[in-house]
Amino acid sequence: MTSRRSRALRAAVSTASAVLLLGGLAACGDDGEPTASSPSSTPSAAEERGGSSREGARESDYPTYVALGDSYTSAPFVPETDRGDGCLRSSGNYPSLVAEQLGSELVDVSCAGAQTVSLVGAQQTFDGETRPAQFDALDDDTDLVTVGIGGNDLGLFSKLTAGCVAAADEEAGGTPCTDAAIGTATADLDRISERVTSALIGVQDRAPQARVVLVGYPRLIPTEGSCPELLPLAEGDLPFARTVNRGLADALENAAEAAGVEYVDTFALSRGHDICADEPWVNGQVNDPERALAFHPFAAGQEAVADELVRQLSKSSRTTA
Repeated sequence: MTSRRSRALRAAVSTASAVLLLGGLAACGDDGEPTASSPSSTPSAAEERGGSSREGARESDYPTYVALGDSYTSAPFVPETDRGDGCLRSSGNYPSLVAEQLGSELVDVSCAGAQTVSLVGAQQTFDGETRPAQFDALDDDTDLVTVGIGGNDLGLFSKLTAGCVAAADEEAGGTPCTDAAIGTATADLDRISERVTSALIGVQDRAPQARVVLVGYPRLIPTEGSCPELLPLAEGDLPFARTVNRGLADALENAAEAAGVEYVDTFALSRGHDICADEPWVNGQVNDPERALAFHPFAAGQEAVADELVRQLSKSSRTTA
């Protein structure tokens, strides 16, 4: 039987998730399963945004680069962020930095709040606007695709951040987050891995000549210790939070392997740069309009991912089918 405390915590999780939706973290749109062949009737995302042309792009190994993903790709509040667009894309996000280093023409359709279903269907942003399916940006001429997706599926990130924070407010001691309904988050990881695998296969179908790279999520929780002012979790819930954070990284790595694409292990890359670190790559619980949205990457994290992507891309040339 559900306890009164559990019911209260579930209600707190729901409220906190709605708050994060307004900040661009929680998922928007329908929660269906993506498929490799789902059609979209919306206008082309490439037509909507256009690409950022760069001098010498045709000499690049990757002349046309499409970036797909959620807010960990769009990088809200990292300078300079387009605040007039509900997707909150930054010109300092890793796709922009990679395109600059590679001399590529970038089509960045990443969007705050995106789930895997946002790749194949229209997405409603937190400001009430509708954006085309991100897959609309792909075609036979696409040379490089990066994908950063999955954390918003099944409300995983909102459970880990807003949910666990709300649980700590209800009960600072013990393991309230682990004990409540959000403790089932670990059971969702296999489903997320399957969704991302399907999405990656869809990318390959739509951009058969492209080199495809899945980009993982950074480390949020310190390996040991805590920082309640930045990451206000109940002490007893830290092991659970670490398990979910690590579990998502493993789920995405498995998805990349299943789909036969490359993977950037941002979780491993960000060791020592969690929210509590002296040099964090991810912001804590307070929005910083000049640097990063709450629980989102700082510029330093985006720069590190960009450098790792370029390093991996430089190790071997693109192969085509």
